[in-house]
Amino acid sequence: MARRIDPYSVRLFVSAARTGSIVRAAEQEHIAPSALSRRLADLEHAFGTPLLIRSPRGVTLTEAGHMVLARGEKIDEDLQALVREVQTQGDAVRGTVRLYANMSAVIGFLPERLRAFMAAFPEVEVSLLENDTRDVIRACLDDRADVGIGVDVPVPSGLESWPFAADPLQVVLPAGHALARHKSLGFAQALEHPLIGVHQGGALDRSLHERAAALHRSFAPTVSVSSFDAVCRMVEAGLGIAVIPQSAAAAYAGNPRFVRRPLDEPWAARELRMYALRKSPRPRAVAALIDSLRG
Repeated sequence: MARRIDPYSVRLFVSAARTGSIVRAAEQEHIAPSALSRRLADLEHAFGTPLLIRSPRGVTLTEAGHMVLARGEKIDEDLQALVREVQTQGDAVRGTVRLYANMSAVIGFLPERLRAFMAAFPEVEVSLLENDTRDVIRACLDDRADVGIGVDVPVPSGLESWPFAADPLQVVLPAGHALARHKSLGFAQALEHPLIGVHQGGALDRSLHERAAALHRSFAPTVSVSSFDAVCRMVEAGLGIAVIPQSAAAAYAGNPRFVRRPLDEPWAARELRMYALRKSPRPRAVAALIDSLRG
């Protein structure tokens, strides 16, 4: 007798296969790793064969796992499409909106705007995932994200875009630094001093490398970390100065131990925008979130 296959377990399996990690998949799907692991074991039992090879380095697929992944992705996409279509029906605005946003948006703007949105639409759940702008755009194009927020970039075909917030770049210095006497700073001035980098390979990191190259200089941070709060701790310790968005500077360098100065460059007027795959009709919960978050 054929065993029942749970669609939710298939979704969890697809996430584990894509991420190569039960822990990362659990974080992405908002479930405890132990619960996800049990779901995967039950799914393997239902199929009657192992689907994953587990090791301390993560998980890889067996031959059967590759077959299930190929079909499981289609099943999950069809189910999610069905959910979104059903969510457009009825009078109440309800459902789940998948929101991908870059670090600046998450730190500086989203908390208050999301609080207002959730108060206005209590039956809508927002599933938020932080990611680099490049990955935010890709998630929107792949229809893994209903709404994305990231740095202003040329809009790929098929995406719509709306203004979200202005987030200009600033130079963060430790109190008493030699450059603190200036009211604003050029990028060339900043490059004369040890620099702290953030999120190597991310949108801001790539931009600073390109701007330095345009000055026939190199952007070579003495220390590179993965978050804006870590950047500010390095600056506070006197290891260097940093070029970061105003939102992050306000959040983590807003006390007398720091000095913040505008980056006096035309390209420092950094804008954040919302992105979404062009759809008609758009699910009501998604449309409501876009309208609520627009700057």
